[in-house]
Amino acid sequence: MATDSAPASPQLLLADDDRLVLATLAQGLQAGGWRVACAESAEDALAQLDAGLAPDLALLDMRLPGEDGLALAARLSQRGSIPFMMLSAYSDDETVRQAVQLGALGYLVKPLDTAHIIPQLQAALQQAREQARLREGQAQLQEALDGNREINVAVGITMVQYRLPRHAAFEMLRAAARAQRRKLQALAREVVQDSEMLYRGSR
Repeated sequence: MATDSAPASPQLLLADDDRLVLATLAQGLQAGGWRVACAESAEDALAQLDAGLAPDLALLDMRLPGEDGLALAARLSQRGSIPFMMLSAYSDDETVRQAVQLGALGYLVKPLDTAHIIPQLQAALQQAREQARLREGQAQLQEALDGNREINVAVGITMVQYRLPRHAAFEMLRAAARAQRRKLQALAREVVQDSEMLYRGSR
């Protein structure tokens, strides 16, 4: 009998140059149900990403050897918008401001109690997922708007070209799309592009 598989534990990328902090946090987070990939530097973290690591969330220490945590956060944003939180022994306003400007979902100050930060990580992960759904919805809406715009323009071109009323022009395009087994939007895009080419050629 088939059974539903349990959802995968969230994957965390933990970057800190303090091995004791790495070991302690990783052990506590793993006990709390997280999968943890540890990195001691920005270079180490990026190498793991290049090797295929796909974290749901990153927790980055501000002070790392080589590139600091903020620089690493900026790189994560360029690599598929990986959500992140910052970790530091300091909480000065300027550092927090920089982290927020880069899109940090939270700012944790050492020393840390793993039992206390797990709810904060879970809240940040939920926020990141909601933001991702919002971005996806906006992208789908924009795609639909763009598609409708192309269809409307193609209908207008067909109305002028064949001297048809709007409804008849739309039905003509839809019938042509069906006959060619194509999506109406794809056919509309081709009509618009052909019209633009003819316009440029006549100038």
